[in-house]
Amino acid sequence: MTVNEYLNLIDETNKKGRYKADWASLAQHKVPEWYMNDKLGVFIHWGIYSVPAFGCEWYSRGMYDRNSPEFEHHKNTYGEQSTFGYKDFIPMFKAESFNAENWISLFKKAGIKYVMPVAEHHDGFAMYDTEFNRWNSTKMGPCRDVVGELKAECEKQSITFCASTHRAEHYFFMNPGRLCDSDVNDERYADFYGPAVYTKEFDPEIIHITTADTYSQGASKEWLEDWLVRTCELVDRYRPSVLYFDWWIHNHTFKPYLKKLAAYYYNRAEEWGKEVTINYKHEAFPPGVATFDVERGALTDISPIYWQTDTAIGKFSWGYRADNEYKPPRQVICDLIDIVSKNGNLLINIGPKADGTITDEETQVLLTLGEWLNINGEGIYGTTHWKQFGEGKVNAEAGFFKDGDEKAFTTEDFRFTYKNGYLYVFQMRPSQEVKIKTLRKHASHNYLIESIELLGSKEKIDFDRDEEALKFHLKAEVENDLPVCFKIEIG
Repeated sequence: MTVNEYLNLIDETNKKGRYKADWASLAQHKVPEWYMNDKLGVFIHWGIYSVPAFGCEWYSRGMYDRNSPEFEHHKNTYGEQSTFGYKDFIPMFKAESFNAENWISLFKKAGIKYVMPVAEHHDGFAMYDTEFNRWNSTKMGPCRDVVGELKAECEKQSITFCASTHRAEHYFFMNPGRLCDSDVNDERYADFYGPAVYTKEFDPEIIHITTADTYSQGASKEWLEDWLVRTCELVDRYRPSVLYFDWWIHNHTFKPYLKKLAAYYYNRAEEWGKEVTINYKHEAFPPGVATFDVERGALTDISPIYWQTDTAIGKFSWGYRADNEYKPPRQVICDLIDIVSKNGNLLINIGPKADGTITDEETQVLLTLGEWLNINGEGIYGTTHWKQFGEGKVNAEAGFFKDGDEKAFTTEDFRFTYKNGYLYVFQMRPSQEVKIKTLRKHASHNYLIESIELLGSKEKIDFDRDEEALKFHLKAEVENDLPVCFKIEIG
């Protein structure tokens, strides 16, 4: 099918479907119940950039940028950018140990409910089978349909399959290569390196500032139509239950195409009998049309509309980096609790090695997370926010890229969730002595308390309630520093 034929198909589908390419119609679409119940997904950044394993998943850009450490590293390790370009990593990306069954089995042990591979990153290499990009994993590198294998295994193991595409940013992403002697300027590879548009507004030194402005220079009509078609092809071939986008789709030139894309996706989902949603950042969509995402960040209070945080176990890169540092399990668990208490989901990222193995550090975090959820998941899955998200002095800092350091929670910090007549209270740093001021006698939340249970324990908890707090003492000593959950029956 040609680009024009696909554009006609998109228009015809939207003409016949319930959802039209306008915000009023799209705002009638609801966030799926399954998504709000599942709470926890895994993001997978895996591609060519895992071969150099240096810097971060933006290696394809940094290796051409004279001001980047990746530039000198690349020259010293692989040679000049004109003789060894990013394309030359493709034969080295063999994925010889990639096993979709093992991956999905690990995710299930971790309590993951939905799986989100990056189908195409900013580098322009597709990890799936596509008519519109010859530079893809089925024809080059591993010569495997990575996304297709993960989808098939998700279906076998009853876990929800989703997909992410970061294609939009490829319009300008490789443009540092325009400013040096590199293969980006070789027309033989123009269909891989993309337009690599270089203008004053897309200058590599100020790119983060200019592209953050909705009204700054946008993409060409040809690029936008191509982006729309490639995205709809991904939708049709793999039927993801969530479609995730990175930041640049908030640019004003994408708006008409986002309307068409969302209508097409939502209409197709109705044909499939699926409930789906879109993840977006910044102001790409109006509230209520899709699900807002905060990258490596959080909110300070309960959001009135459902939202998601995507963050990584790795501190310095989303993809594999040989010298990466990793968050401890406790930090990931605390983030999950905090986000759920504020009406959100957590999408936690891993970056596998080039051969397809998941790092020992990330594996251990996932297994510890799963063990914790086996005991405390009742207070996470299928819950909603309560009247307030928690109590204590420690809170998240609002905004993007605020997830670097572990929050210094104390025994006086709590988070709340609710389900079916039970209030779930997470003590963020456990202790035998528990005082919950929010549930004091004659407080604004003046419910009767029928019983208290510590999830994972058979201990009978006797409690006292006065004007200061709800108080009780645990007989058993605390085994570790991971949060604990109290199930409180209220009436």
